Order: sequence, then structure tokens, then C-alpha cells
Amino acid sequence: MNKDNRKRGYERARLLRGREAGSGREAKPDGLDRSDPEGLAILADAFLLAQQVKNYSERTLDTRRYALTLFLQWAEERDLKRPETITKPILESYQRHLWNHRKKDGKPLSIGTQIGRLTAVRQLFKWLCRENLLSADPAAHLEMPKEEHRLPEDTLSEAEVAAVLAVPNISDPLGVRDRAMLELFYSTAIRRSELARLELRDFNLDRKTLFVRKGKGGRDRVVPVGKRALEWIARYLDRTRPLLQIDMREQALFLTGYGRGFSPNSLGNLVSKTVRKALGDRGSCHLLRHACATHMHERGADIRVIQQLLGHSKLETTQVYTEVSIKLLREVHERTHPAG
Repeated sequence: MNKDNRKRGYERARLLRGREAGSGREAKPDGLDRSDPEGLAILADAFLLAQQVKNYSERTLDTRRYALTLFLQWAEERDLKRPETITKPILESYQRHLWNHRKKDGKPLSIGTQIGRLTAVRQLFKWLCRENLLSADPAAHLEMPKEEHRLPEDTLSEAEVAAVLAVPNISDPLGVRDRAMLELFYSTAIRRSELARLELRDFNLDRKTLFVRKGKGGRDRVVPVGKRALEWIARYLDRTRPLLQIDMREQALFLTGYGRGFSPNSLGNLVSKTVRKALGDRGSCHLLRHACATHMHERGADIRVIQQLLGHSKLETTQVYTEVSIKLLREVHERTHPAG
């Protein structure tokens, strides 16, 4: 084995920097037919541009673009390339396609995913009618799947969270960074996309706060950062980030071994690997978010405080997180039930 390949952590990343520097991934072509100026592919591009002008977030635009690309690819396979060729029965056929589709792991698409993809299609045809590019909306009376009210999977216990946090090798600079990120996830319950967007200016050590820019729905919020997370972030900023920074113009709070900010996917992969090492099970950034909300609720935090922390616009969304907080319910049951 080559000596370089045996190195790990920061030393490994430092050696590989030169090989990856300047390399960027170009967006994969979607394969859609754009030869017809009145075709669905061209009109979908115009729709997404109109959404961008209305200041929808990049995350929202990317989600809608992906959903529309999948629909248009399905339609083109059936030689349906113009908006007037799409009828309600055709859209119902696409809806059945989503219902029957199986992912690589053999699992079906979640109801939320199906609703999201159909919603993007409905928005496209509504816009086409509003712009007088289509006389009738085939999606206007499309019946959407019924949303599920599902509880999240069992949350991590406090001991399990501690095991996950202990995985990074803190004798290595990248381990210090990873520990700081995990502590921040658990302390603030922010989403992985929100952490990926964090900049140096968003962290205020003196005020012990984090400014979360453009969360879900484009909403900003300020969240408190706990003492332990503050200590690890300060250690990361003092000892690790200067080693990782290549371009002094880079303002991302957390840097990869190549001196750039993280993508949401790379963050998700990092946390999943960490959880597997600690617990032998698959995990995600959302698992730490859920653990934070559940543990605070179990210790007496009001649900509206948790709603503000999580950045939920509706209280009902927060209640889904806290319904699995069985610890308090079990204690009350044992104390008050006649057969307890």
C-alpha cells in the first residue's frame, strides 16, 4: 500500500488537496428535449426562472427542478412533450407510477415525497394557465395522496448521543471539527442544510447564539448555543480552522479537508458514518435534531419554545417531534395509574 494512502484525518486531506483543488462537479445533463420553444422542457425552465425572480430559496428551486425533471423524463418516454398533450388521466397515470416506484433499496417513495413531486407538477401547469400558455389546467382537480401522520423513529437516548459525540478522534484536527459540528447539531437542533450555510459571522461567542439564515421557508432565526458546544466551536476556530483554510475569502464556518464549505449531502454522510460507528445503526443529522427536541421536552421545555428553536411555522409540526417523548408520560403513568 502506498504510504500516502495509509495516512488518515487531516494529514490525508492535506496530501490530497492539490489533486482536487480547482475541480468542481458540473451538473449532470437532464437529457430533456429542448428543441421545441413551446415544449414542456423549455416552459419548465421559464417557470423555474419566474420562481427564482420571486426570491424562492435555492433549496426550494432545486427540489422543484428535480421533481419536474423526473416528470418530464417520464412524459418524454411516452412522447408527451407539449403541455397540451398532458391530460388529467395522464397525470393520474404518473401518480400511479410514483405510487408503484421502488427505490434501489426496494422501498417505496414516502407519501411526503410523492406529494412533493406532484405539487411541483401542479404548480407548473397552474403557472402555464396563468401566463395564458395553456387554456385549461389538467392538474386543477388532481386528487393528492393523503398525508400520513407518522411518528419519528425512536430517538436516541442521552447515553446514545454521548456515544455518538465521543466517536471523532479529537487528537486529529478533523476530529475536533467533527466533534464541534456534532455538538452544534445536538445543541441547536439545526438542519444539515442550515449548518452547511453557516458563515463565520453567524456565530457569536459572546452572546452564545447562532444566526440561522434562510431556514425552511426562507425564514431567519437566532438560536442559543449550549456551553459544551460553545467550547468545542471555540477550540475548532482556534486550532483547526486556520489549518484548513486555503482561500482567505472563504467564509464558511466549517471547512472540509479541502478548505471549502460542506454540502448538505457530505454532512449527512459524515453523521451517518459516525452514528454507525457508535451504535452499529444508520443515523442522520435529523436524528440529532430530533434528540435535542425530545430531550428538552422530557426535561420540561415548553413545546412553543421547542417550536421556535426548530424553526417550525406550525405548532402541529413540532408536536410530531415531541409525541415520542415517552419518558415523562411513563413517569406520570407509573405515579398516577391505579395498577402502576
